[in-house]
Amino acid sequence: MPTFELVSLLLIGALVWFWLDSLNAREAGMEASRAACNAEGAQLLDDTVAIRSTWLARDDDGQVRIKRTYGFEYSDTGNNRRNGSVTLLGRRVIALYIAPHVV
Repeated sequence: MPTFELVSLLLIGALVWFWLDSLNAREAGMEASRAACNAEGAQLLDDTVAIRSTWLARDDDGQVRIKRTYGFEYSDTGNNRRNGSVTLLGRRVIALYIAPHVV
């Protein structure tokens, strides 16, 4: 098999893996965002998260993982939009920001 074809297949395989891994990480971010909004009595708007950044980082064991930060919008009163974020290292949530609900 020529080198170009082999490199092309490896590149396509890596892109497919990255895409599937990103879908799984996004789903983990959605679950964490939804749970945080429910715990604060807020409503997750648009029922989605959007990628803000992707980078490489090391976990506690020193393994290189993909660090992704997702942003989302929520409402604490029903007539406003506030921004929140969730950061994942691999598929593990390492940070979640949602302002506390003030009564």
